[in-house]
Amino acid sequence: MATKMLMPKLSDTMEEGVILKWRKKEGESIKSGDILADIQSDKADMEQEAYDSGVILKLFAKEGEGVKVGAPLVIIGKAGEDIAALLVESTPAAAPKQESAPVVNAPSVAPVYVPTPAPAPIINTDARVKASPLAKKIAQEKNIDLRTIAGSGPFGRIVKADVESKSGSSMPRKVLAPLQTKEIPLSMMRKTIAKRLLESKSTIPHFYLTIEMNMKRAMDFRASFNDATGTKISYNDIVMKAVALALRENEKANSSFYPDKIVQHGRIDVSVAVAVDEGLITPILRNTDQKTLLEISAETKELAKRAREGKLKPEEFTNGTFTVSNLGMYDIENFAAIINPPEGAILAIGSIIEKPVVENGQIVVGHTMKVTLSCDHRVVDGAIGAQFLQSFKKFMENPLLLVI
Repeated sequence: MATKMLMPKLSDTMEEGVILKWRKKEGESIKSGDILADIQSDKADMEQEAYDSGVILKLFAKEGEGVKVGAPLVIIGKAGEDIAALLVESTPAAAPKQESAPVVNAPSVAPVYVPTPAPAPIINTDARVKASPLAKKIAQEKNIDLRTIAGSGPFGRIVKADVESKSGSSMPRKVLAPLQTKEIPLSMMRKTIAKRLLESKSTIPHFYLTIEMNMKRAMDFRASFNDATGTKISYNDIVMKAVALALRENEKANSSFYPDKIVQHGRIDVSVAVAVDEGLITPILRNTDQKTLLEISAETKELAKRAREGKLKPEEFTNGTFTVSNLGMYDIENFAAIINPPEGAILAIGSIIEKPVVENGQIVVGHTMKVTLSCDHRVVDGAIGAQFLQSFKKFMENPLLLVI
């Protein structure tokens, strides 16, 4: 008997999937578990397996088209089987075709660039040029013909400012190419990011706590660790471990808010924000507190690589308990991130700044870092957030605690 396969929900926020490529055609035989199509969700590109065996009797969408979650995707049955009843009960599944090119020019709405010609010099045709003595002196020194200058003084008299202005205008000017207006279609991921962040900022009562810490020991620790192990851990790896241990000491900060309850998690799964071409995705390091710095480093690199390639599995970027967002590598000193619901908090990491600090009553050159904790006030109160930051600071300023 013919069966109809529907578009599956490949992530917790997915509403529609785009058919990137059909691996099978109508009339082809297929077995359960065979790859049917490559589908783009709002988070990643995934291979979709067939649920049944048989012959493909109907494909409901073309490559490049979108199919709503729960809408018909394909009909699989026996060769020659009557599927009229299944076609009648099916509603159109295809959304308007999404252009493959991420950026398109819009010449119809682009402003026309018309270069403004430089004003023609005003030629003084009088036999005797009216100019102040100082203006004449400057013009002689700079080899400027006073007859090409329009005077701004009384009765058209050329003054010092006129000559200096002419001197400046005669300098070579770099010509910049005109810019073009572009219209960029919203991708599946960008639509989801826009929707979720708007909901987060609109519905979650955010408040922010910022703390500054001395990074001298962390810098020395990282250099010694890399020399001793022959590897290269990043400051973000140290941050991830410190966050995980701080969450163990402050379990209430490792919580999520739901309409009817607060869940204080018995696991520490820290997400790390990774920038990709389409926006932002947060792969998760499961049981981060149980991992060594080397394990955190290797896993973070692998997750980030597959995130940029669009190859993450749904379970690798959903259901985290806490998120870290780091812009320190871009020289951002301090910022506040938007909470990733239903998580109760997100930690924003700034850059390490060289600045004067006071040590033992003396002003010395130091290195500090600011972090800002964005909290959902419904689940993480000010005292809870402050205590978490104190623990985090303790681990960052005493990094040997991360390895003992």
